[in-house]
Amino acid sequence: MKVAVFSTKNYDRRFLEEANQRYRHQLAFFDSRLTAETTPLAQGAGAVCAFVNDQLDRPVLEELVRGGTRLIALRSAGFNHVDLRAATELHLRVARVPAYSPAAVAEHTVALILSLNRKVFRAYNRVRDGNFSLEGLLGFDIEGKTVGVVGTGKIGATFARIMLGFNCRVIAYDPFPSRDYEKMGLKYVPLATLLSESDIISLHCPLTPETHHLINDSSLRRVKRGVMLINTGRGALIDTRAVVKALKSGTIGHLGLDVYEEEEELFFRDLSGQVIQDDTFARLQTFPNVVMTGHQAFFTREALTKIAETTLGNITAFETGKGTFHEVPQEVPA
Repeated sequence: MKVAVFSTKNYDRRFLEEANQRYRHQLAFFDSRLTAETTPLAQGAGAVCAFVNDQLDRPVLEELVRGGTRLIALRSAGFNHVDLRAATELHLRVARVPAYSPAAVAEHTVALILSLNRKVFRAYNRVRDGNFSLEGLLGFDIEGKTVGVVGTGKIGATFARIMLGFNCRVIAYDPFPSRDYEKMGLKYVPLATLLSESDIISLHCPLTPETHHLINDSSLRRVKRGVMLINTGRGALIDTRAVVKALKSGTIGHLGLDVYEEEEELFFRDLSGQVIQDDTFARLQTFPNVVMTGHQAFFTREALTKIAETTLGNITAFETGKGTFHEVPQEVPA
């Protein structure tokens, strides 16, 4: 099948081409994001392979269908950027990668926690400059602290298991609790309890209308003063402006982000020679207790291999009717 692959980086091409030696699809790679302006590039492609910051709203989907596209193959687990109702009405199928490497994201979450707590980024720069002073680098023992996990899917559960290994008290909130996770030592509590009791809060839930701006002015009034907040899920789980205010007041003591609300205009590109126009993002960078990475939590060899294999497997299953097809549930038209 002819496949138009958008938001392509060198690593995407490498892993997709390696996996495609087995599947033999006709892959056309495009560096640009999928937007209303770039949809003509997909003309004649039966499938479009899209990433997290590609635009998949109704006008784009309608244009893709007119060009012959019948399948959207996402290189991600999340699908909040897809207008599923429009896809259903247009008879456009949508597939995703439900689990590529929970360990990759969970381990990156722990890396953010450790970097923030022990000021690794500041210490590294000091030592390079010959400054071996320990002033300003004081951290705290993670052992014995209460860690709140919002969302216990595969990533959240993997992260919880790691933090139990640190001998932490791990509490969680999820609308669908798991008895298996309770057996490993995790305790489910209401969200209000998690917010008020946690020393560290880590977000691992999907972005839905219910979880949009889950962390906001109201919820931040419930947290412990000086709480550490980590988000490796989706940027819009937090109201960034509310978080900036909480940083200024000391309500949030440490903030670790791998995702950002308006990241589609920033992430996965080299903007080092440009002035960042996003004032909120620029403000976050001024805080000494904030560590931000550019949506790299998924970025391991194992994860990229699984993403490529599953994505191309979805396309083959759609084309042949054989094999596993990880379809996103369709929306029922109103």
